[in-house]
Amino acid sequence: MRVDSSVSDIYPCLIYDNAQSAIDWLCQAFGFTCRFVVPGENEEIIHSELSLGSSVVMLSSPKKQFNWVCPHQAGGLPMMLSLYVADPDAHYKQALAAGAEIIQPLQDEEYGARGYMVKDPQGHMWYFGNYRPGQYWQ
Repeated sequence: MRVDSSVSDIYPCLIYDNAQSAIDWLCQAFGFTCRFVVPGENEEIIHSELSLGSSVVMLSSPKKQFNWVCPHQAGGLPMMLSLYVADPDAHYKQALAAGAEIIQPLQDEEYGARGYMVKDPQGHMWYFGNYRPGQYWQ
C-alpha cells in the first residue's frame, strides 16, 4: 500500500467549554478557517473542523459521557499542538493583536526553525513556527 505523505492523518480534537467562542477566537487570532460546524443543544458544538493551510483541528464542547474537559478544568496541560506557518513573524503579530497569551516569544530555535508558543483563552497550548518534522535532520 502506498501512503501519500503530503496528507496528514493526525487530526487533533480539542475540547472547549465555549466551543463557538473558541472557534471565533482561533480564526481571528491564529488565522484558522472554519470549515464545518455541527451545532447541538444549548449552544453546544457537537463537532467542528478548522483549517490552517493543510492542517486541520477539530473542536467540540465537553462531553460528560466521555469525561472530556478543557485543560483548565483538568488541572494541567496534557499536550501542545505545533503548527507550520510560512511567516512566523506576521503570525505572531496577528496573535498579539488578538490578545493571545504569549508563553514563549518569537525566537530562532536551536534546531534552525523560528516560532513562538502561545496559550489560547481556554487553556490549550500552541506552537506556531516554520518547522516541519524532519526538515532539519534529513
